[in-house]
Amino acid sequence: MSASPASRVAPDSAARRTPVIFDLDGTLVDSEPNYYEAGRRLLAGYGLADFSWEQHARFIGIGTRETLETLSREFGIDAPVEELLAGTNRTYLELARAHTEVFPEMRAFVERLAAAGHPMAVASGSSRAAIEAVLAGTGLDALLTTLVSAEEVAHGKPEPDVFLEAARRLGVDPAECVVLEDAAPGALAAHRAGMRCIAVPYVPATADDPAFARAGLLFKGGQGEFTARAAYDWLEQPVRSA
Repeated sequence: MSASPASRVAPDSAARRTPVIFDLDGTLVDSEPNYYEAGRRLLAGYGLADFSWEQHARFIGIGTRETLETLSREFGIDAPVEELLAGTNRTYLELARAHTEVFPEMRAFVERLAAAGHPMAVASGSSRAAIEAVLAGTGLDALLTTLVSAEEVAHGKPEPDVFLEAARRLGVDPAECVVLEDAAPGALAAHRAGMRCIAVPYVPATADDPAFARAGLLFKGGQGEFTARAAYDWLEQPVRSA
């Protein structure tokens, strides 16, 4: 008996190597502590003490510029956003170069994808300099050479611009791509780009956010639950046409 249209496997889907686009901060590397500390020092310099981790956490997954624009409005900081951005990036780069932790299973996943010949890119809300510094410091720059910063596109996440630009630079159809994301704005951006998503919430308490419900694969327990093998096994499953 022939397969129904809903279950028929798309032609040649098994033969293609799925392009994979990684978010950086909170997905590949645990850079959020460095971003928090950079923001805390910046705000303290403008007389705003006691900026808490909880206040920082609501900006996880949102670009640095967009975060600073919001903080500037909320705290009434009388300084150009460019000045705030330069100060934050300067401090963050110092911290990032000193130490940035790669999630071990994410490193294993990148290495497995590279060995199998999957096209890969990084698309991040961080500055280009920050992306390059983190990848160089962790040794991931040898495997991840296609980079897109939110600085290079019109709109940051949750708009799809960085992911669409990454697909363009890889020379692939956005619909073929899979995005790895840790934050709801990034998962929403992947959906808007027409890409499948593997979601690994940096803050497990956010796993029920509606944006994650659209993910093809969701590790609700975050990095503690993610494994390179489970992600790769899911990636290798034939994509079924609607």
